[in-house]
Amino acid sequence: MPTYNLVLNSWWLMVHVSIIVASYGPFSLAMILGIVSLILIVFTTEKNKKRMDLNIKELTIINEMAISVGLVMLTIGNFLGGMWANESWGRYWGWDPKETWALISIMVYAFVLHMRLIPGLRSRLAFSFASAFSYLAIMMTYFGVNFYLSGLHSYASGDKAVTPREAYIYIGALVLLTVLASFKYKKYFKK
Repeated sequence: MPTYNLVLNSWWLMVHVSIIVASYGPFSLAMILGIVSLILIVFTTEKNKKRMDLNIKELTIINEMAISVGLVMLTIGNFLGGMWANESWGRYWGWDPKETWALISIMVYAFVLHMRLIPGLRSRLAFSFASAFSYLAIMMTYFGVNFYLSGLHSYASGDKAVTPREAYIYIGALVLLTVLASFKYKKYFKK
């Protein structure tokens, strides 16, 4: 029986991949909540300041919970991937690009959760931007590794590597939204 059959018929495959992919759900929610919070900051006026402040606080709390759930799931999924790798290849970690980018995603989201401990990064504006921007680490882990890097997890290597135009639009729109929100944040929320 070829080795790849043993690798792909493993119980660890189902568990590892399921938990990793399921972690992308809370991260997607956190990205959306971050963008919505930035939009609410942009549309804050003197008249609706109290209501917007309450809505942004609530969204930030839910966003933090979503990132916490996603981070726990991604970390557990990464460890289970190590178990699968040990069973399949006799090693827990091989610095494969997908493994490395999963670790980078874990570190990025751990930083986002711990930003509130850094005095200059405690604002809801910074958290909203970081939760939306950090989603790019997940996109690189999920799509980018397959096209740009080669390794055991690179299923599209050899195909033409194309960065979708939407990625640049997303980054540009997010930066623009954050700049607009920063003016309103300074005016209405900064103490």
